[in-house]
Amino acid sequence: MTKTNIVVIGAGFAGVAATKKLSRHFRKDKDVTITLIDKHPYLTYMTELHEVAGGRVEPEAIQYDLQKLFARSKNVQLVTDKVVSLDKTKKVVTTTYKSFQYDYLVIGMGGEANDFGVQGVKEHGFTLWSMEDAIKMREHIIRCVERAAKEHVTPKRRALLTFTVCGAGFTGVELVGEIMDWIPVLAKQYNLDESEFSLYIVEAVPTILNMLDEKDAAKAEKFMTGRGIKVIKGNGIEEVKENSIRLVDGTVIPTYSLFWTAGVKANTESEVFGFKSARAGRLVVNEFMQVDGEENIYAIGDLAYYEEPDKENRPTPQIVQAAEQTGHTAAKNIIADVENSAKVAYKGKYDGFMVSIGSHYGVAFLMGKYHLSGFFAMLMKHLVNIKYFLEIFSLYYAIQYVFHEFFHIKDRRNIFRGHLSRYGNVLWALPLRLFYGGMWTIEGLKKIFGLWGAHSWIDGTHLAFPFPWLLEPTSAASGAAETVAAASGAATQTVAEVATSFGFNYSYGEQPMMVLDKMPDWFASIMQIMIPNVEVAHVMQTIMSFVELAIGLAIMAGFLTWIVNAVTVGLVTTFVLSGMFYWVNMWFIPAAIALMNGSGRAFGLDYYFIPWFQKTAGKWWYGTSKHIYGFGADKQER
Repeated sequence: MTKTNIVVIGAGFAGVAATKKLSRHFRKDKDVTITLIDKHPYLTYMTELHEVAGGRVEPEAIQYDLQKLFARSKNVQLVTDKVVSLDKTKKVVTTTYKSFQYDYLVIGMGGEANDFGVQGVKEHGFTLWSMEDAIKMREHIIRCVERAAKEHVTPKRRALLTFTVCGAGFTGVELVGEIMDWIPVLAKQYNLDESEFSLYIVEAVPTILNMLDEKDAAKAEKFMTGRGIKVIKGNGIEEVKENSIRLVDGTVIPTYSLFWTAGVKANTESEVFGFKSARAGRLVVNEFMQVDGEENIYAIGDLAYYEEPDKENRPTPQIVQAAEQTGHTAAKNIIADVENSAKVAYKGKYDGFMVSIGSHYGVAFLMGKYHLSGFFAMLMKHLVNIKYFLEIFSLYYAIQYVFHEFFHIKDRRNIFRGHLSRYGNVLWALPLRLFYGGMWTIEGLKKIFGLWGAHSWIDGTHLAFPFPWLLEPTSAASGAAETVAAASGAATQTVAEVATSFGFNYSYGEQPMMVLDKMPDWFASIMQIMIPNVEVAHVMQTIMSFVELAIGLAIMAGFLTWIVNAVTVGLVTTFVLSGMFYWVNMWFIPAAIALMNGSGRAFGLDYYFIPWFQKTAGKWWYGTSKHIYGFGADKQER
């Protein structure tokens, strides 16, 4: 088979989706190579840019290294560079530093802010369409607050503390919500009066959040106005100055901060290709995502303009769902062309729309019929984001997302209002760790050596498991059976003399109560398979004795405390289901869960081992992350 080169330009949602699909399909075909070119060595999670701009998370929380996304995709070459030209005749893509031959080209360079030529936006406004934009906006907000804290003139101070967002679509509403959440934090940090802050959202048309159901959009507006956000509808911005904006009706709002989210157009860098374009510069494509008039060139994501027949010929929306689906469609049709099979037409399926307004509240309209708001809408948004990482086979970033959004959060800015934040001193868990580990260590020693009046579990003479099928007498051991029966009767008499008592602590003279009097039938059937006879039971007892000793020593040493304590929870659960555990000892479980908080990092081996393991395992699995991919050090400068 002839070597096939596929070049994908743009590592956004669409480009990553197309590259992932192509890579997985051709993973066993050494004659197909895929080159992914982007100006950055990372995927920017565009739908969360407002969290960076609004000071909720750090930039690295929404930057996902392409090396980690494609480390196991051996047929994908990553290139960090800017595309400057395209030779369709020779099928060559030229970047600033190199040229790439292609058989199939996928263009997913995305979009950028569209200011519609409004006077002053370029000079004095701030857009939100890249990581650089988000950081610039964040720094500007901080500078304005810092200046306001030193400003004696009240009107100027209020203007510095007035923030205006233009555009009440998803991006604008999410941005204004983040700033709304940030204002109390900034006011406290700079000793300012929170009442001097003002927050506007301006929309030129009479409605907001037009992709949502009217009912949900109304909820969003009610929430914003209830939180002090001034919502202006049907009155666009006519001019932007350094210290004010003027609306179409002549209203002037004194402000040093105009954040423009009112429109999207195709990335202007795509103009070098010379393809036919439609509204907002988007490239015209057919139902297969092929660029108009081209057989082997595809456009996807925000860049692609395709009027969907089953949706009243409306163009594909510039949302993540459409970006991924256009990427998948292009990939499927390249695969079909390579393998001489039938192409598939694009058919957009949009499962719903969600918008967050700050870190605590959101609205969602799902599957065309389900309305969510508040906590559950926000939870659904987080679940969808996690689902995205699982769909692109990145468990690493799914976990990182959970940490950034739930555990590594400041100022209570998440749906759990900071209750899950793990910023705490694990030193206070050290006494519990030593006590709990010591308890397991003693239990292991007792079982191994028969210390402190206990029977040894490893000498082959004592059967600890009270399972009925292990205690049935046999003809060869009738004498032993009689002895057991006599002992059992004596034990029954002793127990009868002492009242069985439920309690979470042991009091002298009480007989502790078992959690379960007997095993559930379903668990007994499992145990009978795992431990069918006395010989196996003795082997399991021996193993368990040494496991308990190892658990105790590991906990005391602070080694792999998360895993080891999780194992103890499993062991205790097994003891409970086996009818071998008392209520007074149920504290074992919450104690183990408490120690799973990273307790081994305070005077424990995990302080050294976990960072070393993360670094070593990460390098082995993902390779080495770089600031530039695809070039040697000698080629980084011309």
